[in-house]
Amino acid sequence: MKNFARVILNPKKERSLLLFHPWVFSGAVSKIEGDPEDGDIVEVFTHDGHYLATGHFHNGSIKVRIFSFVRTDAEQDFWLSKLKTAFDYRVKIGIANNPHTNIYRLVHGEGDGLPGLIIDMYDTAAIIQTHTSGMQKITAFLVEALKSIYGKKLNVVFDKSAETLGKKQLPPFENKFLYGNAETIVAIENDIRFNVNWVEGQKTGFFIDQRENRKLLE
Repeated sequence: MKNFARVILNPKKERSLLLFHPWVFSGAVSKIEGDPEDGDIVEVFTHDGHYLATGHFHNGSIKVRIFSFVRTDAEQDFWLSKLKTAFDYRVKIGIANNPHTNIYRLVHGEGDGLPGLIIDMYDTAAIIQTHTSGMQKITAFLVEALKSIYGKKLNVVFDKSAETLGKKQLPPFENKFLYGNAETIVAIENDIRFNVNWVEGQKTGFFIDQRENRKLLE
């Protein structure tokens, strides 16, 4: 097991993590053992030394964003497992591998145990948006995990994090291709074809949460 920096909580501040809340607020922290930088992986412990969770350290009111309540080295297999769980759930509820709709959100932050990460799928394109430096640091792992899950059905991975990270980094973050280089795709939603442009479009290229409204309009 890797030797990560440790975040030690004040007495009686572990309750939220025992209930699997994904954030550790700065006011709950007693001390930090080690010298983690913004976005580094840290482990969280109770005041008397019991392990609680692993997450990304951040300089802010939310001090740690938790991505695991089990000790992990957070290498490639870990992130693959996380994304595979998210994908399998989308298959189960009928929005992945759906012949009538190939536009859907694969990863929705805390809802998928991945705080600070959004991944939207447009047919063969995966658009990543990171909201934290911690998630930005693991994009190489994410690309390999996506390739493993989708295989030849994945042609593009585009990192569209400028809006969410641009003001937090120096020099400012710029959107970029992590795999492939196509800028648009014709994807389908409820059998209707849409031309999605993730380079110039709003958000990750499309307002996926308006699916039911578009169906109603139809």
